[in-house]
Amino acid sequence: MDLNWELSVRLVVAALLGALVGWERERAQRPAGLRTYMLVSFGAALFTVLSVTAFGPNADPGRLAANIAVGIGFLGAGTIFREGEVVRGLTTAAGLWAVAAIGMAAGVGEYLLAMISTVIVLIILAGVRLMETHKGPR
Repeated sequence: MDLNWELSVRLVVAALLGALVGWERERAQRPAGLRTYMLVSFGAALFTVLSVTAFGPNADPGRLAANIAVGIGFLGAGTIFREGEVVRGLTTAAGLWAVAAIGMAAGVGEYLLAMISTVIVLIILAGVRLMETHKGPR
C-alpha cells in the first residue's frame, strides 16, 4: 500500500476507534462525547504519524509521544471539578488519556493493539458502570 494511503488509514482508524468510545460517553450523557473523543484519538494519531515520518531519521519519536501524554493530561485536568465533597470528571479525564493512547497505537500502525485497547476501555466504561449500579441481594 502506498505510504500516504497507509498513513491516512491510520488516521481514519484512530478517529473511528475514538468515535466508539465517544459514542459510549455520549450515550451515558457525559460532558465529553463523540466529537471530543474522536478529535483526541485522531490528534494523537496525527502527532504520532508526524513524529515517525516527518522529522527525519535522527528525530526521537518518543519525545513527541511523551508530550502527547502530558498534553492530554492537561486537557483532561480541565474536565475535573469539585462539587462539595464530590470530585467529578476523573473518568472523563482518564478516558481522554486512554483514547489518546489508542490514537497513538493506530498512528504507528498497531491496529490490533488499538482495537483490543478500545474494547477494554469500553468494557471498563460501560461494563463496570453496570456492576457499580447493580444492587445485589440484601
